[in-house]
Amino acid sequence: MTENKDKLSVAPMMDWTDRHCRFFHRRLTRRALLYTEMVVADAAIHGDRGRLLGFDDCEHPVALQLGGSDPEKLAEAARIGADFGYDEINLNVGCPSDRVQSGTFGACLMKTPGLVADCVAAMKGVVSVPVTVKCRIGVDDQDSEIALDELADRVFAAGADALWVHARKAWLQGLSPKENRDIPPLDYPRVYRLKQRLPERFVGINGGILTLEEARAHLGNGVDGVMLGRAAYQNPGILAGVDGLYPGEAGGPVDFAELIDAMAEYAARHIARGGRLAHVTRHMTGLFHGLPGARRYRQILSTEAVKPGADEKILLQAFAEVHLDETARAA
Repeated sequence: MTENKDKLSVAPMMDWTDRHCRFFHRRLTRRALLYTEMVVADAAIHGDRGRLLGFDDCEHPVALQLGGSDPEKLAEAARIGADFGYDEINLNVGCPSDRVQSGTFGACLMKTPGLVADCVAAMKGVVSVPVTVKCRIGVDDQDSEIALDELADRVFAAGADALWVHARKAWLQGLSPKENRDIPPLDYPRVYRLKQRLPERFVGINGGILTLEEARAHLGNGVDGVMLGRAAYQNPGILAGVDGLYPGEAGGPVDFAELIDAMAEYAARHIARGGRLAHVTRHMTGLFHGLPGARRYRQILSTEAVKPGADEKILLQAFAEVHLDETARAA
């Protein structure tokens, strides 16, 4: 973890927080901790590491989230990630997808806190960067008062540097992964109670947080960090104010013309390496949410940027449709 007590991060989100998304988000906030998508330990060990783990230096601070349940494999994957230069290694104990359950990791590990502790200890034994855990408050019929306390105590005893808690249960039976993001009720006070019980430990909160005002309120309730998920992805302009959550810093202003120029240059480099414009622009459609011209901007990116041969000029064309007033320019 960084030296700052109060911290905001952008959650690891499958199919969303790839390197192009993180490059874009970093242009909006210097301070937020960015996370990769979850990378399965076996893939990190045996797969195309450059494709799976590569990132731009500008993304720092950036954390690698790993999925798995074998301490030896997770230790090896953590070592590989640290060698790549990641600032933190995070263990996924929260994802409820069928694919994750079939691999005996993710949220189902809430049922085996001793194994999670073994995984953390193994990773801590081979890397010098922080090792953290992201979990739920419980799964299925678990008593969240007991389950979360036991997991927290075990992982902190094993050396975990932080625990990020999605303040919902995960229902492994009966709900889809999408439903698990919305249907189980949020229980923020449960996370506050964990932090109150463990005042010297870093406890961060995640789940359903939509605005920076809400983030400030959570910090005011004692947690050490706030993790934004879909709100940061679907309305990335919110990230322009993140740095203002850090003591002595101001959020923004953001020069959106400069931002778009930087992203166009980045997209051009990606295209020159054989990539496609849409790989970059698919993460940018919500940037001007609520502003005049935003609908046309989204339409151009959604229809034109996906066409074969589309180049960075499409992004510039889309931006030309957006009408920024002075308030928006300094968001």
